[in-house]
Amino acid sequence: MTAVLLIEDDEAIGAALQAALTSQNYDVHWARTGASALARAGGDSADLVLLDLGLPDLDGVEVCRALRTAQPGSIIVILTARDEEIDVVLGLEAGADDYLVKPIRLVELLARLRAHLRRGQAPDEAGQVRCAGSLRVDLDSRRAWVADHELSLRAKEFDLLARLAAQPGQVVSRESLMADVWDENWFGSTKTLDVHVAALRRKLAVPRPPDSSPQRHDDADSTPTVVTLRGRGYRLEPGPS
Repeated sequence: MTAVLLIEDDEAIGAALQAALTSQNYDVHWARTGASALARAGGDSADLVLLDLGLPDLDGVEVCRALRTAQPGSIIVILTARDEEIDVVLGLEAGADDYLVKPIRLVELLARLRAHLRRGQAPDEAGQVRCAGSLRVDLDSRRAWVADHELSLRAKEFDLLARLAAQPGQVVSRESLMADVWDENWFGSTKTLDVHVAALRRKLAVPRPPDSSPQRHDDADSTPTVVTLRGRGYRLEPGPS
């Protein structure tokens, strides 16, 4: 069974979510405070975390950040009544994979959870390594390197990089990225895509090594970048060979 850590202080919402998820064969542990959730996360791993940002004891964004550190492999979905863009961005930058604004439709929540689990479990294309400049993306092991530096990528960051690396130098539309990396029936804003692209850019910007050997400089110069084409999408631009 898929283990779910539900972090929600509202009794009515928490009880309804726990009942609905249990009926779908999820193994749900319900934590009503940030402190109890972090204590639970320190001992037991969860496949999915549903996190309400408006907790009574701790700031929800800080709880998200701590959960991402404690359980790097978990899928974290924020449930929030805060619909301001800055709140969404802060939550995603703290390590969340997705967010839903309350009130939440159950059918939408279940669809999003199934999409996240499906993307996380299914291999992209077995036995394939995608390359662009000094970037190598190994789909089997779900690992990526810039030259000899391995990138520390969260699940969606890896999926996004792999999708862009499938067509280096070509524009991939926002709609295609959302459908291929998240879900073809995605509901709501695509702000999560922008935040994940920003995170990828930071991680691809590997510092130039201190030694001055030509080979190491060539590796740094051939690092690909993610280019924005306003109104169209994104392009993984390989560095010069």
